[in-house]
Amino acid sequence: MLHLRGMKLKNDLLLRTIGGETVERPPVWLMRQAGRILPQYRALRAKLSGFIELVRTPELAAEVTIQPVDELNVDAAIIFSDILVIPEAMGLPYEMVEKRGPLFPNTISSQTDIERLTSGTPAADELNYVYEAIRITKRELAGRVPLIGFCGAPWTILSYMVEGSGSKTFSKARRFLIQHPEAAHQLLDKITETSIAYLKKKIEAGVNLVQIFDSWAGILSPSLYREFALPYISRMCESIQAVPKIVFAKGAWFALPEFGQLDCEAVGLDWTVEPSWGRAQLGTQQVIQGNLDPCALYGAHDQVRTATLELINKLDARHIVNLGHGVYPDTPLDSVRTFVQTVQNYRYS
Repeated sequence: MLHLRGMKLKNDLLLRTIGGETVERPPVWLMRQAGRILPQYRALRAKLSGFIELVRTPELAAEVTIQPVDELNVDAAIIFSDILVIPEAMGLPYEMVEKRGPLFPNTISSQTDIERLTSGTPAADELNYVYEAIRITKRELAGRVPLIGFCGAPWTILSYMVEGSGSKTFSKARRFLIQHPEAAHQLLDKITETSIAYLKKKIEAGVNLVQIFDSWAGILSPSLYREFALPYISRMCESIQAVPKIVFAKGAWFALPEFGQLDCEAVGLDWTVEPSWGRAQLGTQQVIQGNLDPCALYGAHDQVRTATLELINKLDARHIVNLGHGVYPDTPLDSVRTFVQTVQNYRYS
């Protein structure tokens, strides 16, 4: 068992894999594993006013974090939270509208708006409910599996702060980068410093590793991504040294060679990337995470099993099995079980 910061982990497979050790099988967990695929989650949500109440209530966030470990026996828990707690802590609150998604009553449109924002440690200090949820989760997990902390990448956070909601194009946010590049860099800098402070506080609270989600990476052109996204992810990776880091940038296949140079231990691939091609682009430095198409879990059990084994066999033992995006909320729970069990029954020869 791995001894890590005062607690022995009964299942340390994920950390051994990400640390480059020889392992008997790949570890498996799912992005968005804590959520609507679980009946116990739906029952809990039905009692609450909404998603944000759940995020802000440490005891309930901890309960939801542990549900998939109990139900699915996955090899890691990921703290239940939301990437948009960062802009809220900086002074830009949001709402979560049912069946629509996040909505910001106020947005960033000028230099003055940016200057009003809090950033760095003072902003991160506003998120004590997240750190308390981590402490409760660690206590309740009692070392069963590692706990993952996460945050959004700076570009993804900026896109919501400027656009004001989700979007198919994020044209307003992209226009901001082009028309106001200096202001955009100033905002990205504030988001980055806040995110670094936030992740460090999560690590102090007890997470064993962290993941950076660049959910809207693929909405940018390669040139804009290299100017307004990659440097800030790189700074975050360099600033976090106490635990391993995973970077997942959806749609950023064009930047995989640059991701191979990041100071991180693992890179997540979305489902549009052929795994062997992704490995060739990244090089040999990092572990690959992913990248089964979430829609594969709509197949029959034999189809799920076959697709999972095909994925594992395309990669070497430096592999964390996951989906190429978050599990969709209407995915059959039995299919998720088949996916997880197929990985757990696999053995490297």
